[in-house]
Amino acid sequence: MRWLVTGSAGMLGTDLVDLLLRRGEHVTPLVRSDADLHDPEAVARVVAGHDVVVNCAAWTRVDDAEEHEAEALEANGTIPDILARAVAEGPGRLVQISTDYVFDGLAATPYAEDAPTAPRSAYGRTKAAGEEAVRTALPDRHHVVRTAWLYGAHGPCFPKTMARLVRERGAVSVVDDQVGQPTWTADVADLVVRLVLADAPAGSYHATSTGQCSWFDLARAVVASAGLDPEAVTPTTSDAFVRPAPRPAYSVLGHDALVRAGVEPIGDWRERWETAAPAVLAT
Repeated sequence: MRWLVTGSAGMLGTDLVDLLLRRGEHVTPLVRSDADLHDPEAVARVVAGHDVVVNCAAWTRVDDAEEHEAEALEANGTIPDILARAVAEGPGRLVQISTDYVFDGLAATPYAEDAPTAPRSAYGRTKAAGEEAVRTALPDRHHVVRTAWLYGAHGPCFPKTMARLVRERGAVSVVDDQVGQPTWTADVADLVVRLVLADAPAGSYHATSTGQCSWFDLARAVVASAGLDPEAVTPTTSDAFVRPAPRPAYSVLGHDALVRAGVEPIGDWRERWETAAPAVLAT
């Protein structure tokens, strides 16, 4: 099977390319300088001959998107549309990486894969647009894979920041009123591959760890894994950290579609963090 991975230099893209290479798959990593993804003709050339295209390329600067929504839409909405139309010209399929921000973050129970989207930020709106473009162009040959609260070894992330801040300052306050599912990028990469190899039906799937916690809970787990005192992390509320883009209060995603497709969801967030911590905190 021939794979094309856009955004291959990012945290998730790096893990996905590494995994595919270890599995002996034929993979083409694609970074921004390799092709202009805004150019349909250039995209058609790079997509040709690949069985699976995984789009990890995205505008991920959540707060900046509030003032630059048009640019964010180009990256998160237009490029997926161009990729999907190129894939539609052949027999391949497209995996579009998406986000919990397409939901309103106001629920009290896990969001189902088919729950209505209702983004409250520019970032969420642009990612929802990308999802819809992919569904429209490839109704029978797409996987929208939503993930959230990502951390990994190959880029900046919340755990690295928490460990650094406690070392530098001795203490840190972290919000305790936002709940989600911390998820290791290596686990997302593994799930994407398993989803494709299982020939799962077209549709939306959630690639997050099971269980849930607050940012405060995660910070304490991170600090303990770094050999520091968890008591150095104290709780606070979102009101103390107002940002341009509203953060979802509840980012817990359900995994029923994976189960129906015969694909095992990612394990509990705490167990997965304990496995990932040595690699993540070492970088």
